[in-house]
Formats: sequence, structure tokens, C-alpha cells
Amino acid sequence: MNESFRVGQLYPMKVNPGAFQQGHHNVQSNKTDKPSFSEALDREMLKFSHHAEIRMAQRGISLPQESLNQISEAVDSAAQKGAKDSLIVYRDIAMIVNVPTRTVVTALDGGQLQSNVFTQIDSAIILK
Repeated sequence: MNESFRVGQLYPMKVNPGAFQQGHHNVQSNKTDKPSFSEALDREMLKFSHHAEIRMAQRGISLPQESLNQISEAVDSAAQKGAKDSLIVYRDIAMIVNVPTRTVVTALDGGQLQSNVFTQIDSAIILK
């Protein structure tokens, strides 16, 4: 049987079912190393843990967008210096922030700042 194929012609091919298991094929993926929009946005946004939200509500702490922007910039600065857990003091509010995840872990108001010892932090930022 002498079968010839033309360039560009489609022809049936037998495929071994195990050939497409992860790591065993040469098919290139369309996935890029770029993060999705939501992942990129998530990396830029300042988040608050459930504990921090409760503490802020209990202590009557609210932050306008301008304040959140300043705190977010402080987290950026801490990240550039390699900080992992940072104390950020903004006016009369102190926050412990996990820098890699950009998450405020807890918050204290002015009355609780006095005579308080902050542990498990590697940096502190004082904002005006």
C-alpha cells in the first residue's frame, strides 16, 4: 500500500492516551507567566484580616481612601526593604501588617499604643 500525503493535508493519527499526561508532551501551552488582572490587583491592594476588621470596628477605627493610600505606600517601602511583618503607625493608629500578603493583621488605637510591646515584627514605619 503506497499512500502519499500532501503538505497541509489532515490525516488520522493514533494517539497513546498516556501521551498527554502532564510533563510527557511537547504541546506548548498558551498560558503566559503574566498574572491575571485580579492577581495583579490583589498584589497591589491593602487587605484586612477578619481579626483586624473586628478590632477596627470595636475600636471605632475607620480610614479614608487617602489614608489607605499612604499606608499602602508604606507597605510598598517595607517590601522593597525585604520586610515581612511590619508595625505601621499612622497618626494615632498602629497596625501590624504582613508585608508579602499586604494584609493588616491587627490594629490598635491611640489608647492602646501606650506601654504596649510589639513582638514578631522586623520593621516599623511611622507615618504623619
